[in-house]
Amino acid sequence: MSEVNRVWRLRKRPAGEISDDVLSFEEESLPEPGEGEFLFRLNYLSLDPTNRIWMSDVAQYMPPVALHAHMRGVVCGTVVRSHHPDFAEGAIVSGVGVWADYQIGTPQAVSLMGDTGPFPVVDNFSTFAIVGPTAYFGLLDIGKPKAGETVVVSAAAGGVGSIAGQIAKIKGCRVVGITGSDEKCAWVRDELGFDAAINYRTEDVPSALAAACPAGIDLYFDNVGGEILDVCLKRMNLYGRIVSCGLISQLNATEPVPGPYNYPMIVMQRLRVEGFIILDFLHRYPEAIAALGQWIAEGKIQVRTQIVDGLENALQSLKKLYTGANTGKLIIRVEDV
Repeated sequence: MSEVNRVWRLRKRPAGEISDDVLSFEEESLPEPGEGEFLFRLNYLSLDPTNRIWMSDVAQYMPPVALHAHMRGVVCGTVVRSHHPDFAEGAIVSGVGVWADYQIGTPQAVSLMGDTGPFPVVDNFSTFAIVGPTAYFGLLDIGKPKAGETVVVSAAAGGVGSIAGQIAKIKGCRVVGITGSDEKCAWVRDELGFDAAINYRTEDVPSALAAACPAGIDLYFDNVGGEILDVCLKRMNLYGRIVSCGLISQLNATEPVPGPYNYPMIVMQRLRVEGFIILDFLHRYPEAIAALGQWIAEGKIQVRTQIVDGLENALQSLKKLYTGANTGKLIIRVEDV
C-alpha cells in the first residue's frame, strides 16, 4: 500500500465549461480511519453528469462540494484497514466517496458490494451503481410505459439512455433514440434494437421526429433538457408522460436558460412531467439489480462500459460527458479487483 495519496480537490466554481483549473491533482498523506470507520483503496470511479452540479454553488439535491475539499464521486474500492466489525480488510465496497486513491469510509456513505455473481466487479459497479437503476426506476416507476406506445429517449447512447430504451423495448414499446453521431445511431438501432435513431447534430430534429413518430410521442425519457425537450413537447400525445432525468445540454450554461417555448403543451395535452433523483430509490436497489441482471443474462439488455485508466485522467475524461464524446457508461479504472 502506497504511503502517498493522490487526490483531486475543487479549487474554483466552474463558469461555463469545466476548465483545467477548476480541480487540482495533488499528493497528500494517507488518512487514518477512526473508530467505526475504515480506509479503502479506490478501484473504480464513476463519472456522471451530476459531477458538474456538485461543483456548483446552486440549489441542488445534495450540498455542493466545498471549495478546496476533495471532489465527490460515486466509487468502488477495497478495504485495506478497518475499525468497523462489518467491513473486513479485503471487502469490496461502493457508494459515495471522493476522487482519491485512498479514502475514509463509513456505513452511512458506502456499503458492502457482496457477491457479484457472474459479473466482474467493474461491470457490476458500472451497470448497477447508478445507470441501471436510474433507467429502471425512471422509466418504469415514473414513465409507466404501456405496450404499443411510442417512447423517445434523448442521450440514447449514454449509460442511462441506452438501458432505458432497451427496457422500453422489453415492455413492448416502439422506441426512438436521439443521439449525437451516426455511429451512436447505428449502435442503438442495429445492436440495441431501437426502432429508429436521430442524429441531432446533422438532422433536422423536428422533421426527423415527425417521421419517426407518426403517431406522436406517449413517453419521453429526457436526459438533456433544452431544445430537444422543446421539440418533443410539441409532439406529445394526450396524457403523455415526460420523465425528467437529466439536464446535460444546459449544465454548462453561463446565463439563465429560458423555459420551454412549448410549455403550454403541458396543459393542452394534459401531460405529466416528473423529475427524480436516483437516491430516492436506494431502498429498492435489489429489485432493479435482480431485474436488470436477469435481462442481461437473457440477452435482452446490452451494456457498454467505456473505461479510462488512471485517476490522473479523471478531469479530462469528465469533460467528455458534456460534449457527447463518450458512449455508454464512463468509468475511471485505478486498480482492478
